[in-house]
Amino acid sequence: MRGLLVIGHGSRRDEANATVRELARRLATEPRPAADGCAGHPLGSGGPTIAGDPAGPAAPTGPTGPRPWGAVEAAFLEVSRPDIGEGYANLAVVGCTEIVVYPFFLFGGNHTRRDLPSALEEARERHPRTRWILSEPLGLHACVVEAVRARLDDTLRELVDTARHPTG
Repeated sequence: MRGLLVIGHGSRRDEANATVRELARRLATEPRPAADGCAGHPLGSGGPTIAGDPAGPAAPTGPTGPRPWGAVEAAFLEVSRPDIGEGYANLAVVGCTEIVVYPFFLFGGNHTRRDLPSALEEARERHPRTRWILSEPLGLHACVVEAVRARLDDTLRELVDTARHPTG
């Protein structure tokens, strides 16, 4: 069975951690839209990192059905719980042998290139019948660019509305 581990940085702010948990909940329960309105390939990204697979990186494949996850967990790199080892273990305990890891980070850096793989490998060693694959973070995916444009459009509308209705 395939599991999904959504990893956030972790924060002392409950709202920030709630966002990671909400993303995991939505990925677990909401069907994938029939037509992805923001389909695009990330700019300048490398491929995923696969551990526990002697054949190395596999050719990319699409999801199998509307929800390709048998189980979904949220976890955190720092500060919050469950930590990565606990989230990974929760997936392994329910029978996930293939764990897709999504780092809910804006861009790649030391955490996504060093810290997450290290923590994931530790977790895999405790669950040797599993393997993990680490997705790229958001980066400059076409949908991120569209989301930024939408936020800027909202801001410009607010600016125009404020100019029309000053609260002076």
